[in-house]
Amino acid sequence: MPGLVELAYTTGGGVIGAALTNYLTKIQDRRQLRAEVYRRLEAARAISGGVHEIRIGLPPNTLTSRKTLADALGIVAVLEDGTDAHRALRDALSELLTAVLVAGIPRRVADFAAGAHERVLESAVATAVDRKLGGIADSGQLARAAQDYRAETTGLLLAVLWHPWRARLRARSRIRKLRVAVHALHRTQETALAALTRPEQADALHRRLDPDGTLRETWIEDRLP
Repeated sequence: MPGLVELAYTTGGGVIGAALTNYLTKIQDRRQLRAEVYRRLEAARAISGGVHEIRIGLPPNTLTSRKTLADALGIVAVLEDGTDAHRALRDALSELLTAVLVAGIPRRVADFAAGAHERVLESAVATAVDRKLGGIADSGQLARAAQDYRAETTGLLLAVLWHPWRARLRARSRIRKLRVAVHALHRTQETALAALTRPEQADALHRRLDPDGTLRETWIEDRLP
């Protein structure tokens, strides 16, 4: 039968061993959570900046208060594999949001990061339309502004992911700056949307994308009672 010293040593070793195992498990889980966030970020980045071309889509929607450029023009932005970019991004951002919340990142930080990908996609669509017809003074500058904003929001998200306590000290001031940046970007994008959705611009784009009018005939059919 072990003595008191041996018993204490054995018990202490078991406690320390269990604590170490628990600690290592948490580290492994944390690494897995971080890796998942990185994967979801990369997927969203590839989609938001991966517009391959634009095509005729559903009839233009001018009634929705929060419409995208694609909605307003009746077009669809597609990725290289033919996937609808907006639909793909919605799915990717849903998965990203899940990953960052599970990783313990605050919702408002996640929302800024997700919104930035939407801004990049909107700028990518504007650039694709501008390549067809023109109409934006500097579509390249618009795209760069959206990408810079995405880089800033991603930087904040990753800072919170890796150093949550340290990042919390600067998070409030960084979020204030992001709000200013996104308001400026929104105004710029609204100006571009207004320029590209003028009736003559929209009509010229539709004729370019659908020369024989076959696809646009479905718009008329959809409006019939």
